[in-house]
Amino acid sequence: MSETILVAVAWPYANGSLHLGQIAGAYLPPDIFARYHRMKGNQVLMVSGSDQHGTPITIKAEQEGKEPKEIADRYHREFLDSWQKLGISFDLFTSTETANHAKVAQDMFLTLLDKGYVYRSTVSQAYCPQCRRFLPDRYIEGTCPHCGFTGARGDQCDNCGRPLNPAELTEPRCRLCGTPPQFRDSEHFFFKLSEFRDRLLDWVRQQTHWRQNVLNFTQRYLEEGLIDRAITRDIDWGVPVPVAGFENKRLYVWFEAVIGYLSASKEWAMSTGDSERWRRFWQDEAKSYYFIGKDNIPFHTMIWPAMLMGYGGLNLPYDVPANEFLTIEGRKLSSSRNWAVWLPDYLSRYDPDPLRYLLSVNMPETGDTDFSWRELIRRNNDELVATYGNLVHRVLTFTYRNFDGCVPTPGALDTSSQSLIEKARESMTTEDGLLSRCQFRLAIGSAMQLAQEANRYLEEKSPWKAVKESRQAAADSLYVAIVVIAYLKTMLYPFLPFSSEKLHQLLGFDGSLEADGWQPRLPSPGQRLLPPEPLFSKLDEKLADEEAGRLGKYI
Repeated sequence: MSETILVAVAWPYANGSLHLGQIAGAYLPPDIFARYHRMKGNQVLMVSGSDQHGTPITIKAEQEGKEPKEIADRYHREFLDSWQKLGISFDLFTSTETANHAKVAQDMFLTLLDKGYVYRSTVSQAYCPQCRRFLPDRYIEGTCPHCGFTGARGDQCDNCGRPLNPAELTEPRCRLCGTPPQFRDSEHFFFKLSEFRDRLLDWVRQQTHWRQNVLNFTQRYLEEGLIDRAITRDIDWGVPVPVAGFENKRLYVWFEAVIGYLSASKEWAMSTGDSERWRRFWQDEAKSYYFIGKDNIPFHTMIWPAMLMGYGGLNLPYDVPANEFLTIEGRKLSSSRNWAVWLPDYLSRYDPDPLRYLLSVNMPETGDTDFSWRELIRRNNDELVATYGNLVHRVLTFTYRNFDGCVPTPGALDTSSQSLIEKARESMTTEDGLLSRCQFRLAIGSAMQLAQEANRYLEEKSPWKAVKESRQAAADSLYVAIVVIAYLKTMLYPFLPFSSEKLHQLLGFDGSLEADGWQPRLPSPGQRLLPPEPLFSKLDEKLADEEAGRLGKYI
């Protein structure tokens, strides 16, 4: 029986290009997961969009002398181009600037207000006299009252992970100009988060399938208590507050953006001609997975679930497989210092699958991991080219030349040949379980171990030598190797979709690999192969120093 899977992906701010930290943390994992479930025959909806509201957009616009919408639309187009080139297979990637999103966000707000979970209160809000503006929480920095970190933001401390309010910071200052802010009273709406503490704690304690770091962080924070949070702000760019007297205020971006998962699902449903189709992913027996970076854990394991509880009738998250951080060449990623590898820049010079491979085998699932150009080149050359790519190319090349471009017809297979085919079946079963639990590093490791086993088998059988004495012996080992390669293309498809589809065609199959499903279609004896081509290209080791030298420089 098929499952119904909602893959909800973090919404990137449309004020700058995507970098590899974001890809490893929140965008490659859900694509792997969605591709796997589609192959399994499950109903999958993978949605996200550009977060186009909030002060980060307006500040970028002011810096460039443009309107916020112009900035947001530019990066939205760039995101779409990057997803297509990297193979991130959204069913819908929309934006928070749509009329549909505003309608759904306002409905959430008004429903919570009507049920008594939203109330008015006067708040002391930070105002920068130098910049002459109210400051959003993330544009205030100071010292965290809990851990003493001096670079804490007004909405959250990145060191200890606690959500904050600007007034809690010691020695607060404007991130834009360094001026200490003034605090001025302003009336706003608050979400009664504190009321959901016990319900959330009971729910979280049942989520034993969550990653331990996500579970521990959430449970610890809930046990310490929750405070109500303002959900409107004195800004003019965003979703209007649908209450008289609040025309000059907007829904706060942290409240509004998470509603995007629901609004995107409704927009997708309308695009299919069935406006109620979203319900199958938000109600009934559907499971929802939220793919985010660890800095967004509180919003997805406490705040968004509380909003859903208050709204009623919608599924709570089934899993929140948040990833840790990716460092670059041993240093913390910094966009402002250009210590980052920008995705459009990478894709302008290199193929997508080597990057997808490195970020998969090095995914920061349980702790921070590091990206280095030297490691990318080593993994590409030693593992993709020399281990997997070489296995495929030498088998297909030798077969094409010596068996009339067709899959050989095997005879009775010996024990080692039968054992390798059984190993392929077992590896696929192992990977199946790992992918279903969002354990992507171990899953791709299982596939690469099978490739290594196949290489050892070929060295033992040496069909290029055996063919001189027994054509049938060579046919047997080549057939077995081609069967294993067929397994590998399916196992590696969620990770390496471009090379896997190419291999699917080289093996003489028609149609798409994804359409074949999770159980691989095995090649038939006599099946015609296409002329072999390498799946991967070797990278010059000198590129490591050249690319690393670009870091921290503005070109």
